[in-house]
Amino acid sequence: MRVALKRQDVIKALVGPKGEEEMRLTRMSGADLRKDLSLLGDAIKSQGFFPGPRVVFVEEVTDLAAKIIIPALKNWVSGDAQIVVTSGQLTAKSSLRKLFESHPSAYSAGIYDDPPTHDEIKTALREAGLHNIASDAVDLINALSCEMAPGDLRQTIEKLSLYMVNEKSDVTVTDVEACAPLSSEADLDDILNAVADLKVTEVDPILNRLYAQGTQPVALCIGAMRHFRQLHIVASDPGGPSAGISRLRPPVFGPRRDRIVRQASTWGRFKLERALGTITDVDLTLRSANTAPDRALVERMFIRLAMLGRGRS
Repeated sequence: MRVALKRQDVIKALVGPKGEEEMRLTRMSGADLRKDLSLLGDAIKSQGFFPGPRVVFVEEVTDLAAKIIIPALKNWVSGDAQIVVTSGQLTAKSSLRKLFESHPSAYSAGIYDDPPTHDEIKTALREAGLHNIASDAVDLINALSCEMAPGDLRQTIEKLSLYMVNEKSDVTVTDVEACAPLSSEADLDDILNAVADLKVTEVDPILNRLYAQGTQPVALCIGAMRHFRQLHIVASDPGGPSAGISRLRPPVFGPRRDRIVRQASTWGRFKLERALGTITDVDLTLRSANTAPDRALVERMFIRLAMLGRGRS
């Protein structure tokens, strides 16, 4: 996906936004080249119906096609279609890689499976027409970029741009969260926050809804362990929960950040350690050959946790 997005940008820069619509873009694959050795050479020399620069895009090329590309590069002259070639992972000894890296008039770019940089994200936001963005909203987008696929990130930024049409105020964390894809843990957060906020009466109806959606008791237990570990990290900081929240990775922002600080302050380190012990016991029971109903065990655990937070066990 990262390669696909980069080559889209390159081709758009070469032929413009209407290049494909005006048939100034020709697509082929590495397999096509091996079937017809003259295909690439003919494509770069052919003339289209519309004026303007042309591009021949060859995707999924392997070292086997390097010898076929050599004559096309050698015979290329000004006015021919530009050649854009993409490939998968190439070793340092790759003949295809050496061909483009050593060619006097060709360019090569290595694309790695790394999250976009801060500058790349700022550029994407600017191109989407988002200029007034709060610093914590930018931080949230940076954090999302480490977790989301590049295509999902681009769609989120485009959605955010549409979301903010005719809005004069700055983009906030709430705006970003409204446009970010809903995670599979969104419903799970409901039960975890109900327990951590000590809302005992909400446990049963939320659990029934989760079970109706197919959520498994083991998944609920794993989610509870992760959430209460986060609270424990925050509550254990010598500077207090307000300082401990900065230790979480990935970082949290906006209303969720405030909620975690409040929950950690309410529970305190020692109650959270007891809660983690309770969750661990249930988790081990679920993974063993127990005879008790799994759903009943998890429901009892959540109720017991909420009562523990209130000072009763």
